[in-house]
Amino acid sequence: MRAWPSPEIPTLPVPGPPVSLHDTPSGAKVTTTPTGAARLYVCGITPYDATHLGHAATYVAFDLLNRAWRNAGHDVTYVQNVTDVDDPLLERAAKVHIDWVELAERETELFRQDMAALRVLPPDHYIGAVESIPLVIELIQRLEAAGTVYRVEDDLYFSVTSDPAFGAESGWDRARMLEVYPERGGDPDRAGKKDPLDCVVWRGRRDGEPSWDSPWGSGRPGWHIECTAIAQRHLGGAFDVQGGGSDLVFPHHEMCAGHAQVAVPGTPFAQVYSHAGMVGYDGEKMSKSRGNLVFVSALRNSDVDPMAIRLALLRHHFRSDWEWTDDQLWTAVDDVTRWRRALSLGAGAPAAPVVEEVLAALADDLDAPRATAAVDRWVAATLGTDGLADTSDPDAGVQMLAALDAALGLALWLS
Repeated sequence: MRAWPSPEIPTLPVPGPPVSLHDTPSGAKVTTTPTGAARLYVCGITPYDATHLGHAATYVAFDLLNRAWRNAGHDVTYVQNVTDVDDPLLERAAKVHIDWVELAERETELFRQDMAALRVLPPDHYIGAVESIPLVIELIQRLEAAGTVYRVEDDLYFSVTSDPAFGAESGWDRARMLEVYPERGGDPDRAGKKDPLDCVVWRGRRDGEPSWDSPWGSGRPGWHIECTAIAQRHLGGAFDVQGGGSDLVFPHHEMCAGHAQVAVPGTPFAQVYSHAGMVGYDGEKMSKSRGNLVFVSALRNSDVDPMAIRLALLRHHFRSDWEWTDDQLWTAVDDVTRWRRALSLGAGAPAAPVVEEVLAALADDLDAPRATAAVDRWVAATLGTDGLADTSDPDAGVQMLAALDAALGLALWLS
């Protein structure tokens, strides 16, 4: 599956610091230590609807990580999946009377357009669930050889207790897992399961659903094993960061880790698990089931500058839960205009300390609010909002334009 075009990124004259991230399992901030290329996996969309701002906030967040690593001198191998066959997609296709393949292709293309508009760097490997089926089958065979897969009617399940570290990624106790599991695609009450928390790795064929041949009969992959198989093939074991929204902590990332750690004993799935907060709207988490969505494409089609959308997202720390309001967007629109006005002067307040502050902030758990606040102060000094404009640095505009693009993904270049 193709990704979206990659924008050109300026190379900054000063390197960024080593990058630290909050790690969900330990609850602590840890410094990432890539050996060779930094390896990043971020769970992708199920393409049954357009990209909303909750999605965008997650992908912009891990785009900051990609950029922070690159500014620190690392190459980056970035992998993302597309769950282009799954229950929500099939249900939506049936409801609106459209072929599920057509729906998946249409919404995936819209996602590409949204990511390109927001200047999110594309993954090096953008892999659909359908094209990963051979990898999934291979992984299930390894789990089967380890004695950790069993059949319930036409479905195959993975025994979560076969991973001694099960539960370590989320840090959740069993009671909390059992409470949340059915809300997030699990089936704890299914008869025949050895453990209520065991998850499907191969779903046997159902009438009216797409299916593919396998050693266990016709069917399709379970959700969790798709990401495990893709990550293991393209990143190997113990890759640097597994990223996604906080709603993936359990069961998705816990199950992915379990599959990987049983298939390759002694090797953790990822070294760091980092999770973005949830974005709310009208008092509740933004979600397709609630219908309280603000779509990136709708804003773009209303002639809103994508850089203003991105700036509005950057004003919130990526790990925080927050509420989207229209006022935030219009403030960002005005700020982008004000920032461009300051950049257009060419000369401005000294840029070097600001560039260093921006790079340091993003290397410190992707602290975009701190970084944008530093830029705000530079803009205020350059424009002289207190009546005393500072234009003591003749190259400030060029330096700041490059830093904003390379570090924050804000392309404010003037035509």
